[in-house]
Amino acid sequence: MTTIQQLGVLTGGGDCPGLNPVIRAVTRRAIQGGLRVIGIRNGWKGLIEADAIPLDLNAVSGILPKGGTILGTSRTNPFKHPQDIGRLLQTFTRLPLDALIAIGGEDTLGVAAKLVKQHNVKIVGVPKTIDNDLSMTDYTFGFDTAVNIAMEAIDRLHTTAESHHRIMVAEVMGRHAGWIATCAGIAGGADVILIPEEPIDIDAVCELIKKRHARGKDFSIVVVSEGAQLKAGKDVVTEKSRDDFGHVRLGGIGHLLGSLIEERTGFETRVTVLGYLQRGGSPTAFDRILGTRFGVKAVELVLAGRFGQMVSLRGNQIVDVSIEAGVGTLKTVDNDLYALAKVFFG
Repeated sequence: MTTIQQLGVLTGGGDCPGLNPVIRAVTRRAIQGGLRVIGIRNGWKGLIEADAIPLDLNAVSGILPKGGTILGTSRTNPFKHPQDIGRLLQTFTRLPLDALIAIGGEDTLGVAAKLVKQHNVKIVGVPKTIDNDLSMTDYTFGFDTAVNIAMEAIDRLHTTAESHHRIMVAEVMGRHAGWIATCAGIAGGADVILIPEEPIDIDAVCELIKKRHARGKDFSIVVVSEGAQLKAGKDVVTEKSRDDFGHVRLGGIGHLLGSLIEERTGFETRVTVLGYLQRGGSPTAFDRILGTRFGVKAVELVLAGRFGQMVSLRGNQIVDVSIEAGVGTLKTVDNDLYALAKVFFG
């Protein structure tokens, strides 16, 4: 029999579609397992500040199709200030929590891994990011929704690009991995896809566009990931403020690319930055189901006493790996997938 009686759950980092399905699944499976559930508000900040609410079946009723997270989130890093770790551990004891499910990406789960290793806190992780850049899971929930939103935007850009004979540059999210750009670009029929994994050769990009025009295609769609960089020449002007985890805010490559394309080709060019649109709204069926499966599996790991583990999708199976391994390596775009995309360039 498990000694766990009260289970905490939190969501940290950027919001994304699919968080509420996980919270719902965690709550329902935990209650079925005889546990009480406490929702920690605003990620690790809630544990530092003892900001928590009880979760029952009524609290999670109807949240399956909702985007965002009913618990709120933040990018708080408790290891940035040593006193915050003490406050977090005190909250854990005071509530009291016997175990915690932490739902988040590289940063949130990185904190979880440290808490497990350094303070023996009983944590199970659930991987979340629209960027799909965690190496130990085939997919993270939120990614499918973001790709579909970006694909629909590219579809819409096609109509105005063709009508006005313009080059349309669409900047999408993804940080230092080009999964969203590659998958949305393939699905949306982009003519050029530019990702962080390969530095941008602006001359080659312009040559592809010129060749399209030469064969009668007087418009082009260019999809670029926010973390992409030019091979040589101008740097992207970015906001240099950093969050608690030291990440520089990305963005700006779309506008730089648009100006360079127009300057070098003479073709009218417009830029659309999708930004936070990709993270909002109702999750797709895939993300609802994946989030639900992750949430149920996470509670089952708690009940089995398998702490320090993260749920993971391998093929069609939900398995578990160590949290530390789960956040250890950035998963970049597969070479074969990008080679497939290149077949349709120009």
